[in-house]
Amino acid sequence: MLRKIFTLLTLAGLLAGCAPTAAPTLLPEELVPTIIALTANAASTATAEGFTPTPIPETAVPTLTPVPPTPLPTLTFTPRPDIPLAQIQFLSPGPMSHYVSPLQTQLLIVAGESEVVQVDLLGEDGRLLGRVVDRMSRLLSGVYKVYKIPFEIRAAAETGLLQISTRDKQGRMRALNSLPLVLMSSGTTEPTPAGNMIYERAVFLTPVNGAEAIDGELAVTGTYWPFNTEPVFLELILPDGKVTGLRVLNFNGIDPQEFSTTVPFKVTERTLALLSIRQMDPVLNAPIYVYTREVWLNP
Repeated sequence: MLRKIFTLLTLAGLLAGCAPTAAPTLLPEELVPTIIALTANAASTATAEGFTPTPIPETAVPTLTPVPPTPLPTLTFTPRPDIPLAQIQFLSPGPMSHYVSPLQTQLLIVAGESEVVQVDLLGEDGRLLGRVVDRMSRLLSGVYKVYKIPFEIRAAAETGLLQISTRDKQGRMRALNSLPLVLMSSGTTEPTPAGNMIYERAVFLTPVNGAEAIDGELAVTGTYWPFNTEPVFLELILPDGKVTGLRVLNFNGIDPQEFSTTVPFKVTERTLALLSIRQMDPVLNAPIYVYTREVWLNP
């Protein structure tokens, strides 16, 4: 008799275990942090109230020495008073990072007087893969921005170029900076550190911002870190966008180098112009770097 009762109870348990179970209802994402916090608090309260500590002999448990927490690594850099921070800083990623769509970038940008910033992602043949046009206040301390740019490529991988540019109210290029990347159609994103991309590639020792130029010639001295071996252009650009002065510089290699030259100009009245240093990408036939400062030109 007991064997029959035991058999019936076993069959009943198996049948109960085979009964269908309702699928769990997912919690709204915005409630998850709150629920986790409440659950952790309730668990700690229950542990404190539900257990009465029992004295333990002194020799039962060895004394443990707490290990001090290891601080998290932080990104630091040594300021260079002789080199200005870039108007367009790539905080992440760094050069030649490998990216699967979407590309995510962190930037610190000083917008031009137009307060419009353009972000372009170009393929290796110059085709436009993605673009973001953003409006932001012109703060000399910079504005922190994060952009996500989805892209599609036909090949398994190709080189790409991320370009960020700003303009003044007249539409003249105020600053442009570029970051070479490797774009992939599949695989794993592998960003590299930004390194010293926070500094400008160009430094104007003279003239200072707002300097006066006379006698149809502007003396320019400074240092430049070339992107490539292409010529570098020094230009004086009038408010209407016309170039009134030009000097072409050729550098030996791609290491930072000093330069000293003059840029001739011709104006009929006192004019606030942009002194621009510019280098081109030979494949894309587009600017790869632009840095400017304002100077007054006098007849």
